[in-house]
Amino acid sequence: MDRGRESRWEKDAMTVEIVFGLVTAVALATPVFAVALALDHFLALSGSASRGVLTGGAVAAAAVGLWRLVRVLRRFDVERRNGR
Repeated sequence: MDRGRESRWEKDAMTVEIVFGLVTAVALATPVFAVALALDHFLALSGSASRGVLTGGAVAAAAVGLWRLVRVLRRFDVERRNGR
């Protein structure tokens, strides 16, 4: 009856996996940015040096978060295609 469309269970599993990926991405990105924030605070940087450290921390945190999200979703896709 479905004719190749995803079942409700598959849609729910995909939603859970997306939320898991987002939550773990934030959980990994937060400490990365916290390190940059701590460096800025403890080294008492000011002006462009402070802005540079915080921008670098934000970019690194975004990269780590995106990496985690892509990794989780790719793993889910591979397992789904293999029938697991």
